[in-house]
Amino acid sequence: MNAEFIEALNQLEKEKGIRKEVLIEAIEAALISGYKRNFHSAQNVRVDIDRDTGQVRVFARKTVVEEALDPRLEISLDAAQEILPSYELDDIVEIEVTPADFGRIAAQTAKQVVTQRIREAERSIIYEEFADREEDIVTGIVQRSDNRNYFIDLGRVEALLPHAETMPGERFKHNDRVKAFITRVEKSTKGPQVFVSRTHPGLLKRLFELEVPEIYEGIVEIRSVAREAGQRSKIAVATRDEQVDPVGACVGHRGMRVQTIVNELRGEKVDIVRWSEDPIEFVSNALSPSKVVSVDIREEEKIARVIVPDHQLSLAIGKEGQNARLAAKLTGWKIDIKNESEGTDGAAVKEPEQVEEVMDEHPDLDRA
Repeated sequence: MNAEFIEALNQLEKEKGIRKEVLIEAIEAALISGYKRNFHSAQNVRVDIDRDTGQVRVFARKTVVEEALDPRLEISLDAAQEILPSYELDDIVEIEVTPADFGRIAAQTAKQVVTQRIREAERSIIYEEFADREEDIVTGIVQRSDNRNYFIDLGRVEALLPHAETMPGERFKHNDRVKAFITRVEKSTKGPQVFVSRTHPGLLKRLFELEVPEIYEGIVEIRSVAREAGQRSKIAVATRDEQVDPVGACVGHRGMRVQTIVNELRGEKVDIVRWSEDPIEFVSNALSPSKVVSVDIREEEKIARVIVPDHQLSLAIGKEGQNARLAAKLTGWKIDIKNESEGTDGAAVKEPEQVEEVMDEHPDLDRA
């Protein structure tokens, strides 16, 4: 190694952000192993690389004792004082033992260490970049797939999109462009692993942030999201400027904004409702498109008892209970739905999971 090598390390420090001192210390440590392996030495040695010239030297480290029993690790006091009179017992004496052809071994070892450290640094940079982007949306190209995952090229890293995280009936081919939501980023021996999803509610939220400038600017805020991927979703939005209609902003002129999102989600229906601090108003809005006659709130049980017009009962419950189930997820309330004429004897949805029981009790309701 020479001064040009040191200059190369300086350049690496600037371009890759890997400190020169860290690289040199790693090379020195690797050279100790290289020396012992190539020269069959059991000595305690130290390798020193000159920070300016790149010259490599090897020193055997020996402990000063009265009488040396193991000359590889010890040196007698008399022999040590011949080198330097000030040496005393238990001092460490360093004697240069650099082999004549050690430069070749040093160059090979340095190359391996630097290459490995560059690879590790690049992996670390990529990991930090994508770790900071957890819960963000990315666009990639489908490279290949197996029985469990699609492999998505994101440029500097390949992401895993599990088949279980795709929407029902969704299939991708080689070179298809895909938008997905980063769920987590993990370190592995092969570098960072990025996992993405097409079913996560966060994908819907990020798509609205991309499509609706008022959300990006903070004027309109998404308060909650409930999603059954590939079928239907509900989002609750609020405004910080009373002159801005949050629902209208998300729908867009002639529905263009929400339609762009629906197209990206392969036809998934999206209900946009206005969020309210008043749970009665919020639950009423969440059951859209059904009309609500009244809502009775029971705070202790976190239950909202809802009365709807007779002809809107099936609409309020939804296909297989989907509308009521999504409304419950959106609001955080258990929703009990009854029609006007039947009153307390009417159909009830005590929890979204019990919707099917209600449908069985009322075969006249429209399941479609």
